[in-house]
Amino acid sequence: MKILVINGPNLNFLGIREPDIYGREDYESLLRFIADVAAKHGDTAEVFQSNHEGAIIDRIQDAYADGTEGIVINPGAFTHYSYAIHDALQSISIPKVEVHLSDITKREEFRRISVTKAACDHQIYGKGFKGYEEAIEYLHKGGI
Repeated sequence: MKILVINGPNLNFLGIREPDIYGREDYESLLRFIADVAAKHGDTAEVFQSNHEGAIIDRIQDAYADGTEGIVINPGAFTHYSYAIHDALQSISIPKVEVHLSDITKREEFRRISVTKAACDHQIYGKGFKGYEEAIEYLHKGGI
């Protein structure tokens, strides 16, 4: 299975930005973790990270025609207000899982709102890196 993992703003600052919330492991550790999980299932995972909303939308739209079979997305702060990313996700029929490292339901009030969740098939939060593994397994099993 060809999986696209999209990470939004500030994910590239893992280990630097608020380590008590997001963990002390850096972004390279996350990339290795994702590659290992995908390989374990015989899947390929392309990881794309951007701090720019338009670049994320472009990559979602590109997934429509490039053979992507599943998307794991951590929209970062765009989760809470980007109807443009919601619309891009909604426009393609590829299975999608939204992931968050922290438990967004127990954070600041504005973080409890996800406008992108409705455009995804499943949401996982509060499990750190393990959430990405669960998302890949969810996709690999066909969304069961």
